[in-house]
Amino acid sequence: MPKGFLDIVSHYCKILLYIEIMRKTYILFGLNLLLILFSGEVNAASAQSESHGVYIVYMGASVLPNGAPRNDHAQLISSLIKRKKNVVLQSYTNGFSGFAARLSEEDAKSIAQRPGVVSVFPDPVLQLHTTRSWDFLEYETGLKIDASPNSPFDSSSGGTNTIIGILDTGIWPEAESFTDEDIGPIPSHWKGKCMEGLNFTSSNCNKKVIGARYYDDPNSNEHSFGTPRDESGHGTHVASTAAGRPVSGSSYYDLATGTAQGGSPGSRIAMYRVCVAGGGCLGSAILKAFDDAIADGVDVLSLSLGASPGEPDFANDPVAIGAFHAVEKGIIVVCSAGNSGPLATTVVNVAPWILTVAATTIDRDFEADIILGGNKVIKGGGINFSDLKKSPVYPLVDGTSAKSDTNKIDVADARNCVPGSLDDNKVEGKIVLCENKDEVYAPEEKFDTLKTQGAIGMVLIDNNQRQAPSKYGTFPIAVVTEKDGAEILSYIKNNSNSLGTILPTVVIPNYKPAPVVGYFSSRGPTFGIKNLLKPDIAAPGVAILAAWPSNDTKEAIPKREPPKFNILSGTSMACPHVSGLAAVVKSQYPTWSPSAIRSAIMTTAIQINNLHAPIQTETGSYASPYDIGAGEISLSGPIQPGLVYETETIDYIKFLCNIGYDIKMIKNIVSTLPSNFSCSSNSDADSVSYMNYPSIAISNLRENESKKVNRTVTNVGEDESIYTAIVETPNGVEVEVLPNKLEFTKDRKKITFQVTFRHNASSENDLFGSITWSNEKYKVRSPFVVSKA
Repeated sequence: MPKGFLDIVSHYCKILLYIEIMRKTYILFGLNLLLILFSGEVNAASAQSESHGVYIVYMGASVLPNGAPRNDHAQLISSLIKRKKNVVLQSYTNGFSGFAARLSEEDAKSIAQRPGVVSVFPDPVLQLHTTRSWDFLEYETGLKIDASPNSPFDSSSGGTNTIIGILDTGIWPEAESFTDEDIGPIPSHWKGKCMEGLNFTSSNCNKKVIGARYYDDPNSNEHSFGTPRDESGHGTHVASTAAGRPVSGSSYYDLATGTAQGGSPGSRIAMYRVCVAGGGCLGSAILKAFDDAIADGVDVLSLSLGASPGEPDFANDPVAIGAFHAVEKGIIVVCSAGNSGPLATTVVNVAPWILTVAATTIDRDFEADIILGGNKVIKGGGINFSDLKKSPVYPLVDGTSAKSDTNKIDVADARNCVPGSLDDNKVEGKIVLCENKDEVYAPEEKFDTLKTQGAIGMVLIDNNQRQAPSKYGTFPIAVVTEKDGAEILSYIKNNSNSLGTILPTVVIPNYKPAPVVGYFSSRGPTFGIKNLLKPDIAAPGVAILAAWPSNDTKEAIPKREPPKFNILSGTSMACPHVSGLAAVVKSQYPTWSPSAIRSAIMTTAIQINNLHAPIQTETGSYASPYDIGAGEISLSGPIQPGLVYETETIDYIKFLCNIGYDIKMIKNIVSTLPSNFSCSSNSDADSVSYMNYPSIAISNLRENESKKVNRTVTNVGEDESIYTAIVETPNGVEVEVLPNKLEFTKDRKKITFQVTFRHNASSENDLFGSITWSNEKYKVRSPFVVSKA
């Protein structure tokens, strides 16, 4: 059997194993910070969906091609209600047509065959993808782009009169980030509402938080909220990251002190609570939120949630469906890429009409030092408020040496300090060095057991958790890299009286290198669609400080009030950074399409870190577009992009043709489709490359073969301008751009160019490069990838 085939099988087995492990264990879709149970319920055919019997019936466009309202939607609902009351849970009529109802499997199959029905699928449960970051981005922007003195990025008033709709766990409106002091009247295009609920009245909305909705299942306690109020903190954190007002003196118990603010502090917030406190988000609620948001008049939609990795099915994906119709109505939709990294092909929310966001670090490190005998300092991480002595007076022991004498205990379990594997007498009064490779027990669980055994501290060896700090309260826990862990272990083995201590966490500013790709951030290529490059962009998502519900005693450290700000990691946190930036661009250019805004953000992105070197992954290798898309967001660049790539609805329709959707289904989805439209006879996956997208992905390019794609750019800069093509070409590929010079005039706003890719050498690896249209003022960069498979 060919080695290449075995490698592919091995790779996908790893993905399946990873998903299965995650299904059985606690992970942080907010990264070790929310402890959300990821149970595998995101699969549309999950057992939970079948048990509650709720199906989503998606019927496509809300109007007929002639603009008349549809009557088949009402007729179908009426026929169901006649048979049984309260069978319909949600009805979608604003941006698209459909409903969610309790159906038998037989009824669902029957409805799926009816004219006008695009798809019928079980109601899936999606999961959440769970300050200084904006200051860092402004600094990073300064490395590459000089903002025009005539239109600087104004972080204090950015996004004025734009409305960001957020689908999440709700909002804590009393947070200082959401004050409406000195804010102007509510934008006139707002048509939404402030729903009252448990501990939430209409007075909780103001000129900042202008709308709040929640979506209950009246027949299910599990997914009934009764309020738009945030009970977990995730939605509040996301909302303040996107659009929070500046709050000086913000911190998490005096860590990360500074001014916390959102990316678009002038924007208004509309919260759509679609998720329970534990993280589950019903697809039927997500679709209803999209439907309401379209009618409410939002300008940007931000979703820090999604499904698990796997082959996308856009007709059965609530996020893809809702986003398509929102984009049709001129609303840009920004979604997190997922937290299933660093494995390849794990990126989610990959529909080309969605702006998909990866996560990176900022230049701030949370350092918890370990002091060894002789005052040797090991720079650990994590967030702890330890009260151990500052001098190294506590005995050290490693898990293997502290193994229980019981024969049934595995050495690997002891090395990882698995509860029940260590001897009480060997850990009592000591700091224990533990690996963290068992992928079953959280560090807090391990230390809880160690405490009952009399241990006084724990040093955890884990490269990933060293990058994305977890919070340990007053527990004396520090996290070190494998390299530093080996040094501590060597010290323990070579000293019969090894001593140490763990210091409380301090913040190290101006940390280098930054940004670095978050280890958890999901990676490309796109599963099953290699000719669509995802993620699109990267933004800060590691250790982000933002607002938090002030009554959350679970987050409080002993003898202190609950924090008003909290630190979380995840692509959940990266997504609202981009949503805020999109709102700022929208406020500057109200008539720009969602694709023009996306293009402006992507083509002005940054690829260089604060060491003036290429951005790296968590392993130290150079980041590729599979890791960060076009790069790290720039704050000033998108305000003056020079050129934009506009992707029209017809491009998305051709995309659906190219990946195998039939014309009958497509005509139900899009009301504006010409009656004589049909999918091309040449439609295939390779044709996805022809979409007018700001990035280019070419697959199945054999040695000595060539492929050509066209792109069209629109001039949004000076009328009279000339751009020259600069190509960054990897070894093994020849790239030709024709014409290689674009000359725009007052009457010539759009120009099409052709790119020819030729594989001139054998390569098993995917190859990356870029095409940049440059003049004295603008640099408009598009990444590309060329693959043999």
